[in-house]
Amino acid sequence: MRALKQFIRFGWEQALSCLFPVVIFASLAITQVVSLPFLPRYDWLLIIFLFMQWWMVRSGLETSDELKVITLFHLIGLTLELFKVHMGSWSYPEEGYTKVLGVPLYSGFMYASVASYLCQAWRRLNVHLIKWPPMWLVVPLASGIYLNFFTHHYWVDLRWWLSGLVIIIFWPSWVTYAINGSRYKMPIVFSFILIGFFIWIAENIATFFGAWEYPNQTEAWSLVHLGKVSSWLLLVIVSFLIVATLKQVKGNSSTSISKSQAL
Repeated sequence: MRALKQFIRFGWEQALSCLFPVVIFASLAITQVVSLPFLPRYDWLLIIFLFMQWWMVRSGLETSDELKVITLFHLIGLTLELFKVHMGSWSYPEEGYTKVLGVPLYSGFMYASVASYLCQAWRRLNVHLIKWPPMWLVVPLASGIYLNFFTHHYWVDLRWWLSGLVIIIFWPSWVTYAINGSRYKMPIVFSFILIGFFIWIAENIATFFGAWEYPNQTEAWSLVHLGKVSSWLLLVIVSFLIVATLKQVKGNSSTSISKSQAL
């Protein structure tokens, strides 16, 4: 019975942490079926996501620090979108006033929603990291993974080498989380794979509802190739590394302030 209660509580905390992604998928689905007046669909999506972001901060569901992290991810994602659309990796075929170089501005929120989930889950589940690698390893690795999304169009694709480095560097690392006062742990490498797989499922839902379109989906929707899991897995890893590094920096800063106040 206790195991069931813990599982339900864990599911509830995860559901609350996924609130922003849920709104994104619901909006994609509804606007695909219902035609909204006055503005193109992409513009309505931007308005909905902006309002949702404002409401989450206003209601206290997100903190001002989390908003800063989410904004950073919005910019990182939008930069990647501009490049990938330019290279023909995918497209946004519908019209919109808020499109820049073929990319609707709402697209950045799809990356920001990943950061929103990570920040929310981190706080709600009181996440701690065990045997976290030093920053001199984490920062170059995250930078290399992100840059490879751009450079593989002109040079060798290093995703599998980078994936191997992730396994080697993070093999000893664990993440712990708390549910109703009880603490559990999971290998970080396994958590990366788990989150990446579920985001791939979310990607299939998003493309089905026309969030964006891959070249092989131009004529008719088809399942996103499983090879995309590696791309999403690496993107999740970058997201996790950025959030974890910022948490570490903030934690060290808070500790320093507390020590100075004690003195």
